Amino acid sequence: MRELAASTISDHVAEMCEEANIYLGEDVFGLLKEALETEESPTGKEVLKQLIENVEIARDEQIPICQDTGFAVFFVEWGQEVHLTGGSLEEAINAGVKRGYDEGYLRKSIVTDPLYDRKNTGDNTPAVIYTDLVPGDKVKISFAPKGGGSENMSAVKMLKPSDGEAGFIDFVVNHVKAAGPNPCPPIVVGVGIGGTFDKVAVQAKKALFRHVGKSHPDSRFAKLEKTIKDKINDLGVGPQGFGGRTFALAVHIEDYPSHIASMAAAVNINCHACRHLERII
Repeated sequence: MRELAASTISDHVAEMCEEANIYLGEDVFGLLKEALETEESPTGKEVLKQLIENVEIARDEQIPICQDTGFAVFFVEWGQEVHLTGGSLEEAINAGVKRGYDEGYLRKSIVTDPLYDRKNTGDNTPAVIYTDLVPGDKVKISFAPKGGGSENMSAVKMLKPSDGEAGFIDFVVNHVKAAGPNPCPPIVVGVGIGGTFDKVAVQAKKALFRHVGKSHPDSRFAKLEKTIKDKINDLGVGPQGFGGRTFALAVHIEDYPSHIASMAAAVNINCHACRHLERII
């Protein structure tokens, strides 16, 4: 059994909060630069140039890519041979978020309750944390600062199995079309299918943590990702909604087994600053 101090988790989380908000991953940055080469709209090209310049300024001047430094969302794969000492996982992650957002001068965006007082917690906690127990003696922490504007463009729909592939495609494309420029395109579209009402939403969120542009391992879903992406880009919304063919950089689908009577579907959109980072401890 390997022992791991809660303070070690906090240290890594604090560093990840700062790093993810300053440096856009090469997966996303590379797709933005590719889009600049293929975009047909002059206005769309100009917008993409500005987005790319913004990423470079953030990197060079060590400042956040976006003023919305997000809700701190974590997926943790915890090796069953690891014993955490000195505190709980939730406490360790929240301590890291608090320190990272303070030391990085990152905007704190979380309020105490969603309906009444809505008083800022002052430290961007609590984080949203999903955990999976896995074999081994390692801990994998995946982090994403999820902006509110793109998060607001989420949806869940309990489709019928008879809706089939066509109904699933229509749901995703029509929802993205309705979102329009609100989630700051070009976007990355996370899609969940299967499971229950709550599970499918988590799957859609998890899809945004995938290396952006990496296809689903199942060729059927990989083909479906491309089909949906092409249909979204054919809408002509373009970068920041100014027109063009670069509305979506990628579509990622995460599937899960389904009840015989159900076909749950969910969409979780991320803006062009699809910030995500992972570490293995």
